[in-house]
Amino acid sequence: MTNRSNQRPSFLWMPLAIAVAAIIGIIVGSHFGARSRIAENDRKLNTLLNLIADDYVDTVNLDQLIEMSIPQILANLDPHTTYFSAEDMRAANEELSGSFSGIGISFMLLNDTINVIEVIPGGPSEKVGILAGDRIVEINDSAFVGPNITSGDVMKNLRGDKGTKVKLGIKRNTAKDVLHFTVTRGDIPVKSVDATYMVEKNTGYIKVNQFGRTTYDEFLTALTLLQEDGAKRYVVDLRGNGGGYMEMAVLMANEFLPENQLIVYTKGRYKRDDSQVWSDGNGQFQDAEVVVLIDEFSASASEIFAGALQDNDRGLIVGCRSFGKGLVQQQFTLPDSSAVRLTIARYFTPAGRCIQKDYKGGMMAYEKELYDRYLNGEIFTQDSMKLDKSQIFTTLFTGRTVYGGGGIVPDIFVPRDTSGMTSYYIDIINAGLLQKFAFKYVDVNRSVLKQMEDYKQFLRMAPSDDQLLNNFVDYATENGVAPRWYYINQSRDLILSNLKALVARDIFGNEAFYPIYNRTDKTLQAALKALNKHKATFPIKN
Repeated sequence: MTNRSNQRPSFLWMPLAIAVAAIIGIIVGSHFGARSRIAENDRKLNTLLNLIADDYVDTVNLDQLIEMSIPQILANLDPHTTYFSAEDMRAANEELSGSFSGIGISFMLLNDTINVIEVIPGGPSEKVGILAGDRIVEINDSAFVGPNITSGDVMKNLRGDKGTKVKLGIKRNTAKDVLHFTVTRGDIPVKSVDATYMVEKNTGYIKVNQFGRTTYDEFLTALTLLQEDGAKRYVVDLRGNGGGYMEMAVLMANEFLPENQLIVYTKGRYKRDDSQVWSDGNGQFQDAEVVVLIDEFSASASEIFAGALQDNDRGLIVGCRSFGKGLVQQQFTLPDSSAVRLTIARYFTPAGRCIQKDYKGGMMAYEKELYDRYLNGEIFTQDSMKLDKSQIFTTLFTGRTVYGGGGIVPDIFVPRDTSGMTSYYIDIINAGLLQKFAFKYVDVNRSVLKQMEDYKQFLRMAPSDDQLLNNFVDYATENGVAPRWYYINQSRDLILSNLKALVARDIFGNEAFYPIYNRTDKTLQAALKALNKHKATFPIKN
């Protein structure tokens, strides 16, 4: 972001000053119910800014001062009322819009260098000849390597307006000198569905990583493809999905619900902010069996989807208690294209549960809540889960007990799998050695691996487990993690599963990662068991 002038402004009505004045006016007005107080504080704030501009001992950049003040004001409201600068707003919209303008690569920072993991087919980089395995060492004729480079720095330099150009210096194993390519940025799709595959004969698996503008379309396509492959039941994996557009969750839930079933409702301070969303009966998968996987990082739209299926007895929820974000934000654009996402209501599940967890203890306690779950053992044992017994509800058709008080409590609790989590495994994870070894393995064997059709062929042709493990242990030793075979043997299955999945992803993308990684996933195994056990209960009909 470019710095603005530090000279004293000779005017009072700067755009962000108006924003702060409006926000303070809203807060004060809500407490005292008097419109006159808004105008009074408006004058007070502008008088203060004028004094600082004209009489403060040092020259002050008022734009920067106001930028820093807005988040502090909003922090006194709730954890999810947030401010976005104009630049942050553009980036946030890109992530959820389903596309952004860039050069069309997936990358990883390894050894202080941008390593190209994947080149998106048909994208700008592929068109100029950039290859997976290339290392970007220069951007626009300037060196771009070193320990201080962050992923944010990379994206700021590689992303840009459609049609603009960026010159890259590429180091390639087969070339002695640095190669130079000029890439014209173009629209790059952002996928919401990471993986779609048949996990069992009649069971399809769909991994959804966010709720963006294209999520429903991707999800419906995935359901249809799996149905064509023989799927009659589905596992929808929302673990780690922090949410996004509520509308996408509603459309997804609608696919599984009969007509006139409540999906979600909101209640605000004013009736204008109250709403109810009902199913329309046009869903194509109303007879399909469904299980939803959640964890402590599943939030917002993920919780709306899970809550709608659970409360309508339409699906079972498997995993551990979700995050607990159920506040409705409405976006208000400010004069300089920055924005405030202001909480105007709360989300409730069909049975009447408020999804939002408590935040009365302040921002620090709210941010620490997930960590407290780990300390209290909730992630590892069901008995440690704190249930608010004053928030007991029942599902709409079978009367199953469900709990409110924050987040979605699963029907089937699955503790975090700690088998194989030895000190050796933690050391290699902290050093990033699994990813680095996988990247090196693919880099060295790229010519052979590129000839393979899919991950199944890779698994058939991969080295034996003993050889792969020994090669990795030698690599870890070279990189500072000494072998401790007692712990290595305990972590053997976990290490091998991760290595194979990471190598497959570097070759074939995310679609190859999950079918391998999920083979030892206990939450997924519990979901498949639940489908078999509860088959007679799907679907619940009126």
